[in-house]
Amino acid sequence: MTRNKPHHEKGRRRRGAGAGDSAMCADPASPNFQSEKRSRCGLNWAGSWGEMSATTRMRLLSPRNLRLLRRGPRGDFLGACSHPSSSSSLTCPPSLSSPTMCRALSSLTTSRRGLPKEKMSENGISRPKVLTLDTMNPTVRLVEYAVRGPIVQRAVELEKELSEGIEKPFAEVIKANIGDAHAMGQQPITFFRQVLALCSYPELLNDNTFPEDAKNRARWILQSCGGSSLGAYSPSQGIDSVRQDVANYIERRDGGVPCDPENIYLTTGASDGIVTMLKLLVCGQGIDRTGVMISIPQYPLYSAALAELGAVQINYYLNEENCWSMDINELQRAVNEARQHCHPRALCVINPGNPTGQVQSRQCIEDVIRFAAKERLFLMADEVYQDNVYAEGCQFHSFKKVLFEMGPEYSETVELASFHSTSKCYMGECGFRGGYMEVINMDDDVKFQLTKLVSVRLCAPVPGQALMDLVVNPPQPGDPSYNTFIKERTATLSALAEKAKLTEQILNTVPGIRCNPVQGAMYSFPRITIPEKAIKEALEKGQQPDMFYCMKMLEETGICLVPGSGFGQKEGTYHFRMTILPPIDKLKILLNKVKEFHQKFTQQYS
Repeated sequence: MTRNKPHHEKGRRRRGAGAGDSAMCADPASPNFQSEKRSRCGLNWAGSWGEMSATTRMRLLSPRNLRLLRRGPRGDFLGACSHPSSSSSLTCPPSLSSPTMCRALSSLTTSRRGLPKEKMSENGISRPKVLTLDTMNPTVRLVEYAVRGPIVQRAVELEKELSEGIEKPFAEVIKANIGDAHAMGQQPITFFRQVLALCSYPELLNDNTFPEDAKNRARWILQSCGGSSLGAYSPSQGIDSVRQDVANYIERRDGGVPCDPENIYLTTGASDGIVTMLKLLVCGQGIDRTGVMISIPQYPLYSAALAELGAVQINYYLNEENCWSMDINELQRAVNEARQHCHPRALCVINPGNPTGQVQSRQCIEDVIRFAAKERLFLMADEVYQDNVYAEGCQFHSFKKVLFEMGPEYSETVELASFHSTSKCYMGECGFRGGYMEVINMDDDVKFQLTKLVSVRLCAPVPGQALMDLVVNPPQPGDPSYNTFIKERTATLSALAEKAKLTEQILNTVPGIRCNPVQGAMYSFPRITIPEKAIKEALEKGQQPDMFYCMKMLEETGICLVPGSGFGQKEGTYHFRMTILPPIDKLKILLNKVKEFHQKFTQQYS
């Protein structure tokens, strides 16, 4: 069949095999072939994908370079990719064998002349794909999210293999990679589920099984919904009465600091609010492009969102030697260096910390607010773990409360957005996607644009809004459900505190593992010593050493952790993140397996 050439190929002259084609005609079997390909891309690929700058990644993922990496000099495929997350036929240079690079390469389907592969339709007409790696949004290729990365994908495969009766050196996969409390066995709060059940199926309001306070709350929520149904849209900013309850909660939490419900936006979890704020902040080109300061280690939502939005990620390092505290000198270093190539406009803080589990002191928060005021930075306070504080002497201080206690010089000038969620703390209701953000000192015109932006998505899930209302306005003393609520809440937080202490104690008995106190949140982020022999083998396989370590642990023990390189860490250090959420008996098994594996791994590679 005669091939219908795309418009952009018409008139293209076929290249001969002259001198100008000598590079393209290099011998694929030559040991220098890969380096010749790299040279033609105009890049030196020393180092790993995670160590490359965003600019270098964009250049590597350009359509020309992807075609060059994909194909041999005569259009032939180049062999098998070395990365376990890819099943495609291609050669991926070891320094580029990251999940992102391999998926990007394997997704690009090209013909011998580098054109989109044509697909034959039922009527015999062929046409190229409209959406290809060449034509898709290039920033999406830069997005990485380690919490659900290749190790987690392999864990899912192992679970399937176990269910099929394939023999493994372990009986089950223990997923300690993500803060999903209910998936780990934590029980929901009875009152919350009762009210949500009543709201979802109002006929149950006639059932005497449910306590009267749960019924009254369900009626009140339904009256606030369109058509008295959770299935109706709400106002885009959120149900008015729920936003008022959120404002009342913030005032109680912060000792009477006033809160205007017009500054409250109900969101699809905290993540939705964070990304929405980043969308407002990102602008400019070149040296005027927005830079956003994020902590390292960081929760990968931030780096992923900044990559997708085309913003500049400005790393500031937490002080591991001082329980992952923030250091103003480090913030100053980061912002000074960033001003050479971008316009720093925002500073993000996660408190209590994820993945590091620290709780910042009040003095630290004051210092950060002064720094933000001096450097004219918009503050973003991720406070979704505000009820998860375990260590003696530690206390959660909201950025808003500290800001207002510092007086008008700061409370009337520093711009702040703070975030909370139904997914963490004692609730653990991740799947309902409830959350809120509060904005302080936001320009009125920008606030109008923010409301417009959230209106495009209509509204946050209404069941999540209802749950948020229950979180900020739980049963009170004298209510029929109060005693059960307090008992369940206290038991959940006490168990988490016990597990935080246990995790620190057991991990610190292992030579080569050092774990800071888990002061809050739901994670530990211990530092691990990896032998040089193991580091060398990992790099030869195109993997980060801690990725190699965690993948090996998964294959040998069934324990699924996230390597520290997925969150960022100081060069030459290695970590993993594990959640403390499994039931105490299973957590003990998990920690002892980690201990045994690390000892075996160290001995094997010493």
